[in-house]
Amino acid sequence: MDYRYSRFDPLLQALKDLLRRLMAIFNYLILQTDGDVEEALEHLERFGKRYGFFNERFTIEDFKKYLQKEQIVEKILQGSLRLTRKGEQVIRKSSLEAIFTSLRLDPAGEHRVPAPGLGNERLTETRPYQFGDPVSLIDSIGTIANAVRRGGIDSIDLEEEDFQVHETEHTSSCATVLMLDISHSMILYGEDRITPAKRVALALCELIETRYPKDSLEVVLFGDTAWQVPAEQIPYVSVGPFHTNTRAGLQLAQQLLRKKKQNNRQIFMITDGKPSALTEPDGTIYKNPFGLDRRVVAKTLDEAANCRRLGIPITTFMLTDEPPLVEFVQRFTKVNRGRAYYSQPDQLGSFVFVDYIRNRRRRVR
Repeated sequence: MDYRYSRFDPLLQALKDLLRRLMAIFNYLILQTDGDVEEALEHLERFGKRYGFFNERFTIEDFKKYLQKEQIVEKILQGSLRLTRKGEQVIRKSSLEAIFTSLRLDPAGEHRVPAPGLGNERLTETRPYQFGDPVSLIDSIGTIANAVRRGGIDSIDLEEEDFQVHETEHTSSCATVLMLDISHSMILYGEDRITPAKRVALALCELIETRYPKDSLEVVLFGDTAWQVPAEQIPYVSVGPFHTNTRAGLQLAQQLLRKKKQNNRQIFMITDGKPSALTEPDGTIYKNPFGLDRRVVAKTLDEAANCRRLGIPITTFMLTDEPPLVEFVQRFTKVNRGRAYYSQPDQLGSFVFVDYIRNRRRRVR
């Protein structure tokens, strides 16, 4: 093999390292500013001045030119910048990489189920060959050992009954709806909870598209009401002056999952607040932000029970540990027979991805 060497350029390497760090910060700021490139760059410039990212050799204008050269952003009318489709993809990949750096990849991430069957992962166990088994699954060592036991070492003559093949693990596809709470509490008290939630949604989209193409992920936003958004719109999602209509989100999630062909269906719900709204039969919104309204709670629990009857487990990721809300989530989880996690925003990605990849509650009906 031929190797080609070149002189190490420390300045070039330093520039590459700087660009990598700047892109990581820029990608996060894009989510925090709901996809506003100009605002994200303004924040980045301030950070750069404070922490020395920029100097006379490399300025914020140079970084803007780099973004345009790489087709991550483009100019529109009045000369302002916006994300391109490539830029949206870069953010999804960045989100996935940022979350996976904190995870140990788990071989259980292939949506395995206990029953052996035709799949893409060999087991150590073997069985006798049956007509139609793929040749690639033949256990050559075990096969020859059978022939030796039958005929001796001096005359190895393979017969059909000597052949052994490896068992394989059956893999299943999964349909997931990720429900994101966009009520006003997601940015209250100076804590940004919506940006980590959006980052997780983008990373899940990228993970499924690149590693689990047979799976599906739908994203549902819920505030006063609930609605679906496509993956490319996630960076632009913003929190509104909304209450929390968890029931409407669950109803829409069930509608989406009923249309899926996957054997396994599940709901992931990221929230930091109590249910505080309902959609009435006439379309009006009933709201009560004070305490846990008994009517709102009862209707929300009804939907959790309905999901259980449909075989749809709900995993709730709570971004708060207030005792009354913890008690509600415990009731909600018990009714659905799902799971609940209590996580800080900076740990949310790890919780969601570990649960998705392991997928311990997977059932094939």
